[in-house]
Amino acid sequence: MSAVQSPVASFSDTMAGYVERYAGDRLTLRTLGGAPVTLEVTAATSAQRLRNLGEPYQDVTGRLAEHLVPGALVFSYGPVYHGGPDGPRCQVDHLVVAGGGPGTPYPHPHEEPGWWTAQLRRLAGFYHRAQFGGGPADFGQYRTELRGGGEKSAYGVQETDTISRLVYGMATTYLLTGDETYLDTAERGCRYLHDHLRFHDGAEDVVYWYHGIEKHPLGERKLFASEFGDEHRALPAYEQIYALVGLAQTYRITGDPVVRADIDGTVRLFERFYADRRLGGYYSHIDPVTLSPHADSLGPNRSRKNWNSVGDHAPAYLINLYLATGDERHLRMLEHTFDMIVEHMPERGGASPFVNERFHADWSPDHHWGWQRNHAVVGHNLKIVWNLLRMQSARPKREYRALAERLGALLPDIGRDGQRGGWYDLMEREPRDGRHAFAYHDRKAWWQQEQAILAYLLLAAHTDDAGHLRHAREAAAFYNAFFLDHDAGAVHFTVLAQGIPYAVGNERLKGSHAMSMYHKAELCYLAEVYQRLLIQGEPLELWYKPRPDAAFPGRVLRVAPDLLPPGKVLLDRVLIDGEPWSDFDAEAMAVRLPDTAGRPTVRVRLRPAAPAPAPVRKGSGR
Repeated sequence: MSAVQSPVASFSDTMAGYVERYAGDRLTLRTLGGAPVTLEVTAATSAQRLRNLGEPYQDVTGRLAEHLVPGALVFSYGPVYHGGPDGPRCQVDHLVVAGGGPGTPYPHPHEEPGWWTAQLRRLAGFYHRAQFGGGPADFGQYRTELRGGGEKSAYGVQETDTISRLVYGMATTYLLTGDETYLDTAERGCRYLHDHLRFHDGAEDVVYWYHGIEKHPLGERKLFASEFGDEHRALPAYEQIYALVGLAQTYRITGDPVVRADIDGTVRLFERFYADRRLGGYYSHIDPVTLSPHADSLGPNRSRKNWNSVGDHAPAYLINLYLATGDERHLRMLEHTFDMIVEHMPERGGASPFVNERFHADWSPDHHWGWQRNHAVVGHNLKIVWNLLRMQSARPKREYRALAERLGALLPDIGRDGQRGGWYDLMEREPRDGRHAFAYHDRKAWWQQEQAILAYLLLAAHTDDAGHLRHAREAAAFYNAFFLDHDAGAVHFTVLAQGIPYAVGNERLKGSHAMSMYHKAELCYLAEVYQRLLIQGEPLELWYKPRPDAAFPGRVLRVAPDLLPPGKVLLDRVLIDGEPWSDFDAEAMAVRLPDTAGRPTVRVRLRPAAPAPAPVRKGSGR
C-alpha cells in the first residue's frame, strides 16, 4: 500500500485579470499586471456578478460559460498550492465577475448610469440612521466613533472635521438625488458647527474651529487644540481645512450667507497665520495661543509644511468655493497651491518617482518626521494627479499637465497591485533591490482607491488614452468588489492585499477620526459626473435649493459640477419648482435666479457638448 503524501504548503490568494480562455476545469487569465495565470475550477467553485451596495447577491455559479468570456474582468480567490511538480497550482474557491458578461450594454456594472448615485443614497441612509435614528437630524446626538454596524461607541467626542465630512456627504446626496431629507441634515449640521464649534476672533476678524466637543453626563467640554496624537495641542492646518468641507458643499447648493461668512473668515485665518508670505505655501501647524507656526511648543511640527497644509485646500473646499462664486481671489489661491506643488514636491534628481510630502520652512524635504519618514502615501500622489487635472481646466499650465501625466504613467507599476487589483497605502519612496518596499504593511485603504478612480477617469478624459481608462475601471471594480459591506452597510476602512476586510483596531470602525462620509460621497459624486459627462457622453441632473438671501454674486447660481475641460459640458435645461426656466447661460453653466421671497428648487440637466470619443490611443501597458 503506497504512502499518502501530506498536503503541499498552501495559502489563499486573489487573482484579478481578464479572461483569455475557459474550457473544462481550466480558466486562463491575463492579470492586471500582464502575467498569464491558469486557475483550476472545481465542482465547489461559486461565482457571483459584481453588485452594488444594498443589492441582493447575484449568483452565476451555474452560468460560468456565459460569463467567463474572453475579455471579462474577474476576481478569483482560493488556495494556492506550492511544492508540486508543475509549480504553483491555483484553485478557485470563489469568483466575482466584474465586467464583460452578458445582459448589459455597459462593459462593467459600475459604469451603468446611476450606479454611483444609488450607492451614495445607501451610504447616506446608513449614516443618517446610525447618527440620528429615524427622525430629523439632532447633531447634539452625533458621535465621531461608529462601530462596524453603525452603533455608537462609548467615545463621547464630537470632532468638528468628522461632522463637516458628514455634512458634505449629506449635501452631496441631495445634489445628486434631490432628496430634501439629506439637505435638511446638511443645513442642520452647518448650524451646529456655527453655534457650537466655531470661534470668531473679533480682534483679528478670523474664524477658527475647535477640535471638538467632549460630551459627558454632566455636560460638555470644548476641545480647542487637537487631541490627535500627531498634532496634540496644536492647531493643524488640515483640521481647519476639513472643517470647511461640508460648509463649502452646502453653500454651493443654498448660498447661505452665514455659511459663506464662516468660510471667508477661515480663509482669512489661513492667509494671515498659516501662509508663508516669503517662500510660499502654508505651514502645517500653529500654536493655539500665539497663532505662530514657529512656536517651540509645536515640537516636531515647528516651522513645517506638508502635503495636507498646501494640497488639501483645493479638494476639501476651495474648488467648490470657486465653483460657487467664480471669485478671482479663490482662483488665485488655488493657483498658488498648485504652483507650490509642482515647484517643490516632485523629487529633484530622480531618486524617487514619488513626491516629497513633508518640508522644513525653506521647502527642504523632511525625511525624518514621525511615522512618515521617507515614505510615500500612494493616495497623495494620486490625489495630486487628480487635482492638477482639475486645475488644468481652470488655469491651464504646461507644468500642471506634465506632472499629472508623469505621475499617472509611473504610479501603476509602483503603487498598484498588478496581481490582485487595488492600490496600496504606504511605500518606501526610494527603491531597494529594484523595487519599492512596503513601509509598514500591504493593506489597502478605501480613500486611496477613490483617488485612483478619479485620477484615471480624468486622465482618460484629458488624453483619450485607453490605458488610463482601463486603470480607472480596474480600480473601480476592486473597490466595488471588496470595500462595500453588504452585511452591515457602508464601506470598509481597509482590506488586506487579497481584498479581505481588515477589522482590527480603529480600522474596524465605520466612523472615526479618519473616516466619516466625505471620501465615499466624493467618489460617488465625481465618478458619476466624470463617467456620465466626460467618458460615456450621457446627461446628468443635479438639484439646488437657494435661499431667498443667498450670497451668490449677482444672484447667479453656478451649476458646473466640477472643474471640467472647457467646452466639454453644457447646461441643457433648467426647471424651477418644476417649471421650465430660460434665463441661463449654457456655456457658463450659470442660472440667473428669480426674484422671489420663497425658496425654489432648481433642477438642472447637464449634457456633453459633443458625443464622447472612444479612447483610441494605445495605453501605457498593464
